[in-house]
This record gives sequence, C-alpha cells and structure tokens, in this order.
Amino acid sequence: MVKSGKIEVLDTTLRDGAQAHGISFSLQDKLGILKTLDELGIDFIEAGNPGSNPKDMEFFRLAKEQKLEHSKLLAFGSTKKKKIKASEDDQLKSLLDAGTEGIVIFGKAWDLHVREVLQVSGEENLAMIRETICFLKEKDKFVIFDAEHFFDGWLANADYSLSALKIALDAGADRIVLCDTNGGTFPDTIFKASAEALKALGAPDKMGIHTHNDIDMASANTLAAVESGFRHIQGTLAGFGERCGNACLASLIPSLELKLRFQCLPKGKLENISSLTRRVAEIANIVLSDNMPYVGSRAFSHKAGMHADGVLKISESFEHVDPSLVGNDRHILMSEVVGRSAITERIKSIDPTITKDHPVTATLIKKLKKLEAEGWAFEGADASFDLFIRRELGRYQSLFKIEAYRVVSEHPTGETISCSHAWVKVLVDGRYEIAAAEGDGPVNAMDNALRRALQHFFPELEQMRLSDYKVRVIDGNAATAAKVRVLINSSDGSHNWMTVGVSEDIIEASRAALTDSIEYKLIGDFQRRFKAYL
Repeated sequence: MVKSGKIEVLDTTLRDGAQAHGISFSLQDKLGILKTLDELGIDFIEAGNPGSNPKDMEFFRLAKEQKLEHSKLLAFGSTKKKKIKASEDDQLKSLLDAGTEGIVIFGKAWDLHVREVLQVSGEENLAMIRETICFLKEKDKFVIFDAEHFFDGWLANADYSLSALKIALDAGADRIVLCDTNGGTFPDTIFKASAEALKALGAPDKMGIHTHNDIDMASANTLAAVESGFRHIQGTLAGFGERCGNACLASLIPSLELKLRFQCLPKGKLENISSLTRRVAEIANIVLSDNMPYVGSRAFSHKAGMHADGVLKISESFEHVDPSLVGNDRHILMSEVVGRSAITERIKSIDPTITKDHPVTATLIKKLKKLEAEGWAFEGADASFDLFIRRELGRYQSLFKIEAYRVVSEHPTGETISCSHAWVKVLVDGRYEIAAAEGDGPVNAMDNALRRALQHFFPELEQMRLSDYKVRVIDGNAATAAKVRVLINSSDGSHNWMTVGVSEDIIEASRAALTDSIEYKLIGDFQRRFKAYL
C-alpha cells in the first residue's frame, strides 16, 4: 500500500448514525454534532434528507447560519423516482432547497434490488442514475454517488454493478462510493471488487468506500478498499449506526494517520479525537465502550506488574502508539498484581520525593494486596486510590467529617416524587451543619443531603453530580450477609473520577464511596487553584 497522501473523510453520524437503535437527535443535538465534527476537521458531513421530516429541514435552514471552518455539509437522498423527470421530483427539489454545497445520492447497484424493490428494468435504473446526477450537476452541486449494495451486486452480477458506477461517473459524479450496505462482506471480497472497480473506472481520486459492521468487519473492509487504491472513506465518528453500526472513524482515522502515514485531518487535529468522540457520544446519550481502540478509557490501561513495569521503562514495549497522539492518557491500574515501578509512579504524583526503594512503597503494596483480598478494587477507582496513598503518606487531612447520618426508605410511599429520605450531620473546621434531603433511592437521598450540608462551606460542590453507580456482591455464598463493593462515577462538568467503598452494609459502602468522591473533588480543586500538594 502507498503510505502517503490525503484521504477524504465523510462522517454520516447525522444520517446513518441517527438510524441507530436508541438514538433520537434533537435539533440542538444535530447542530452540536455538526460543530464538533467541523472542529475535528472532517471533510464532509452528511446530514440527512431534508425532505423526510420538518426537523431536518429546519436543521438545514439553521446550518446555513453556521460558519464551518473546515467541513462541507451535504444533504442526502435517492435517485429520482421512476416515470417522472428529475426536475419534477419533489425529493430532489427538497435536496436543492437545503442549500448545501453538495449532495449525496444513492442508487441501486444490485440487479436484485432493481427488479424486486424498484421494480424497473436494469436499463431504466441506469437511466435514473444518469438523469439524477446530470440534473444536480446542472445546478452546480458537488455530487457523491453511493452505489447501494454494490458488493452483493458484484457477487451476483458484476457487469451490471460496474455499469452503474460507469453511468454515474459519465454523468459527472464527483465521487463514486461503493457501499457494503448489508455489512456482510469479508475484506478479501472488498479488495477484489474494489480493485476491479478501480480498474474499470480508472479514477482513483474519485473512489470511496462505505461499510457497515454486521460481521465486525467494517474497519477491516474500509482498510481493504484503501489498500486497493481508494482515497475516500465514510463512517460515523463513534461507530454507531443502523443495526450493528458503521465503520468507526475514531479508530480508522488514527490507524490511517499513525500507522499508514496518510493525512485524514488537518495538522494538529488528531490529538482532539478522543475528547471530541466523547462529546459526540455525550450528545447522542450513549456510553462509549471503555475498551474502544485509541479513544476508550481503557485503551492504554495496564494492570499486570510486568506490563506496567515495561511500559514505564519504554512505552512502546506494551503500547502500539503514544496515547497523547490521540488525546488519551495512560492508566496504570492499581491491583494485587501491580509492580513496584507502577505504584511508585502513582506515589510520585502526590509526593515526588518517593522512590521505588523507599520503605513506604513496599508498605503500600502490602496494604493494597491486603485490601484487595478483603474485596476492595482500586483498578478503576483512581480517586480512592489517590486518597489511600495520601493517608499512608500522612498527606491527608480530612476536610470534613460525617458525625452521623440516617437514611429511611418507604415502600409503598405516598410521595409522587421520592421514596427515600436522608439526614446528615457534618463537622467542618469546628462548625456543625445539619441537612436533610429526599431522593429516588437511599443513595441518591444521602448524596443530596451530604452535598446540601457541605455546600455551605464548599460552594463548588454545586457543580458536582453522581453520573454512575454500580454494586457488586463480593461473596455470593454469604447471601444477604455478603460484602458489597460500590463504585461511583462523579463529574463536575470538567473532570470525571471514580471512587470505591466496601462493606456488608450497602448504605455504608455507598457512604464511603460518596465521601471519597467529595474529598477528591475538593482536594483537586485546591491543587488546581493553588498549584500545591495537600
């Protein structure tokens, strides 16, 4: 493969991504994603069919007012209907009314669909493709032709599928995109069919690929087409889309840039791909997989002692790329298998004077393994582990103390909003504060009451929220007397952190995790404000 040159990127999150199960973009969601993709430097943003619903038409109207720095916005639709002129087709009129610089048109490239779905002859389908593209080119539009079901069609009747591409090219299409619409093709077939199409058309600068992930091959299939000579790829940034999703651009773009030395994004943009992928996921209200390549929170996590020790000595020993190149971070997970080098690095973030041979390092490792044997797990709960280190180093001074608390749940309840109530008494710098609150459950109620009491002393806690809560029974054989481990994810809008608590009492385990979460937030704010160690 020629490992150089530019690869165009089209993101279809706003069109194909919107067809994913559980996705329902509001108008503001769509505008937010448009801004995010432009900020990343995506070449083309495909944003749906303006004639399909009023919301999309309003989006295109508002999108005209957006000042895109890099991306070109494209509307999406099909070839003209049969037995009418392109100039009289209402759908094509709505595409023009969208006012975009370009338009993506899909047409049939599988003779089965031509006969059974469109119910026209092969010749008439080709005429529809030609007339549609010619009509749009007469209107000075940049036209991308998506050859729908191309690879299934190529396997069934290669001559007809290739003829659809040739017609589109002759009609003036600026890009010809081969679509694995069913997502069931293997990379070897993608390569062979793409190479044959490239040879037949002789236009490598115009050839593109669009793949779906129904057999977990979308990224591999995209790379196969690139290897054949294609220089235009399509997908969705976070990979979500119809059925099993689309090719994931958040993994494809770094692979193409860092491994194959192609240019996909403007210089300096790749390091933003992790944060911007998370932003798109947040807008879409989906949770990204932690082990998502390049951008996932676990993409550069190391747990085993030998691995952690190796990566700290020479990063490429256990990391295929530098995480900072894609805006991600390395995480050394603290557990019973951790090594001396790894734990020393964590200690140094709190006390830079501690070395690997310092007595406190061995003590910390010994205590860590004892706690893990009792059911504690710090590998995800970095915030609790930092507090654990501070306590052992004598660098921890509690900013508040819970003197007493009470949590009550009522079932059934006459309340229409909440079924749980909590009361807490806290001590801060010699002063007491008592607060009560209700919640949708005992933990929510206690969280609300605790932060209400502490906000009198620490107003910054108003921005903090509990974003996730997980409970794990440690020893199921003990039945209801078993210890439970509670993991809490917290956020203040700028930072995210996780804490852990363990107890036979689920409320007490939750209290421990909540207390750590608030302590960690307050200590972090102090350090950032005064650039000091606590």
